[in-house]
Amino acid sequence: QVQLVESGGGLVQSGGSLRLSCAASGGSFVINAINWYRQAPGKARDLVAGWNSGGGMKYADSVKGRVTMSRDGAKNTVYLQMNSLKPEDTAVYYCNANAWTSGRGSADYWGQGTQVTVSS
Repeated sequence: QVQLVESGGGLVQSGGSLRLSCAASGGSFVINAINWYRQAPGKARDLVAGWNSGGGMKYADSVKGRVTMSRDGAKNTVYLQMNSLKPEDTAVYYCNANAWTSGRGSADYWGQGTQVTVSS
């Protein structure tokens, strides 16, 4: 079982920055892909940024140029640096990973989410 724990959310003014972190733990596992999603009230959960072992980083058009995803493999941690934040970026941000473990094979895992609120 892989656990994902997000941190770094909070309240920020429009134009500000936040860095989210997602730490993966849980024994021996191999991460095939790891993504950041967000869900605003009353809306669907949308992909913000993602990495997979075969294709590198990708970003939603709505955040390109403002958001950078990075990985620290040694710490099993990914980061989401968000700059020039807008009120429409307000949402709960979730970390999602597809990881292989000997017990479950490849499976999807989700963190509990971290709230990002951008005030105008």
